[in-house]
Amino acid sequence: MKLTDLEVYNLSIELSDQIWAIYSKMDNQIKFSTGQQIIRSADSVGANIAEGYGRYHFKEIIRFYYISRGSLYETNHWMYLLKRRGLIKQFQYWEYEGLSIKLAIKLNNLIKVSKRQIQ
Repeated sequence: MKLTDLEVYNLSIELSDQIWAIYSKMDNQIKFSTGQQIIRSADSVGANIAEGYGRYHFKEIIRFYYISRGSLYETNHWMYLLKRRGLIKQFQYWEYEGLSIKLAIKLNNLIKVSKRQIQ
C-alpha cells in the first residue's frame, strides 16, 4: 500500500489545501504573523503522517502520528483565532471544522491500529 492510498493522509492534504486557499487571500501583515504559523501547522499534519508511515519500528511510527495529531490541534487553534478576529468567514470555519473532526477521528484510529501492532 502506498502512502497516497491512506484516507487519513489524503484528508491531511485536503486540509493543507484548504488552509493554503485562506492564506493566499490574507494581507501581508496577517500572512507574516498568524498566516505563517497556520501554514506550518497544517502542513505538519500530513508531513508527520508521511514520516511515520516511512518508519520501520511501530513505536517510532506512533510517535509521528501523535505529533501529527498535535499539529492538527494547533491548526484548530489558529483557525479559531482567525474566526474570532473576523479574518475568515463563518462558513470557512465550519468547512474546516468538519474536515478537522473527520481527520482527528481517522488519526486516532490510525494510532489505535498501530498500537495493536506492538502488543
